[in-house]
Amino acid sequence: MLSIGLLTGVLALGLAGCGTTTGERALSGAGLGAAAGAGTAAMTGGSVTRGAMIGGGLGAAVGAATNRDDIDLGRWRR
Repeated sequence: MLSIGLLTGVLALGLAGCGTTTGERALSGAGLGAAAGAGTAAMTGGSVTRGAMIGGGLGAAVGAATNRDDIDLGRWRR
């Protein structure tokens, strides 16, 4: 059970960088987290609604907590 939560958290963190403002990152993190949480719950036999709510909350929190320089998927670094 812990590994599923950890995987969802890592996915949410990795995808929360989609957006330039804090609101955009929180919104995209919430959507991606909800999808990841619902998918994880569906695969493990849990409540899809509960998984979406938890994943959405985690994704929104991580998206709001990051700033533009933490995760930027569109910029290459050398």
